[in-house]
Amino acid sequence: MAIKDYLRQKFFPHMWCPGCGHGIVLNSMLRAVEELGFSKNEIVMVSGIGCSSRISGYVDFHSLHTLHGRALAFATGVKMSQPELNVIVPMGDGDALAIGGNHFIHAARRNIAMTAVVMNNRIYGMTGGQYSPLSGYGAIATTAPYTNIDHDFDIVELSKAAGATYVARTTTYHAQQMTKILKEAILHDGFSVVEVLTQCPTYFGRKNKLGSAADMMEYYKKNTTPIGSKAKAENPDLLERGVFVRKDLPEYCSEYDKVIETAMKGRS
Repeated sequence: MAIKDYLRQKFFPHMWCPGCGHGIVLNSMLRAVEELGFSKNEIVMVSGIGCSSRISGYVDFHSLHTLHGRALAFATGVKMSQPELNVIVPMGDGDALAIGGNHFIHAARRNIAMTAVVMNNRIYGMTGGQYSPLSGYGAIATTAPYTNIDHDFDIVELSKAAGATYVARTTTYHAQQMTKILKEAILHDGFSVVEVLTQCPTYFGRKNKLGSAADMMEYYKKNTTPIGSKAKAENPDLLERGVFVRKDLPEYCSEYDKVIETAMKGRS
């Protein structure tokens, strides 16, 4: 099946700003699905509200466009009722780690088999460029015109601490790596988190004088490095990308089936 067959083309042209990285994420995601050979009926995409969440409207899969911050709660219900389906949850800063933060850590703790794709553009793009839990200390935003004094979450460290069994980071510059990571994440039998550093030239880039979308992607090229590289040892400020956690633990739906089986035996 060609990539275009996975799209709801009647909803194009898309609503993303010129230079937005979310289209690159969508492209890499569809390439991963294509390479895995999944049919449309094998996938459910669940999203909340935000620029990133529009992805669920553009794909011709089973999809739910739900409440802000509640995507993982809805996705949990889908996976519990239809565990054979592959559930993908595209999220932004708020959906994942602000209003949705509590759902995020508990989905990781439970190790329910879903793939959370956290698009980290360090800003609330759809609602006007307010600072987010990922903006970082010293960033400029519409709600922080004199710089942000909040420190940001490290998505990788937070995911690891909460118990996610697959944790990775990549960028929109490294689109081929993103496809490879997304394939692994989707196939992983547990809660997978993929952080994607993605550019928002309209708000974050403009407010913080980071240049064009191409300039921001060049920044990802120059300021990230593979995990454990020599470059990281020489320059600790570089941000590592790759797979940080890949481990096997009991998956929630499978364990829940065992509880039901035990309960039914007790009734006989």
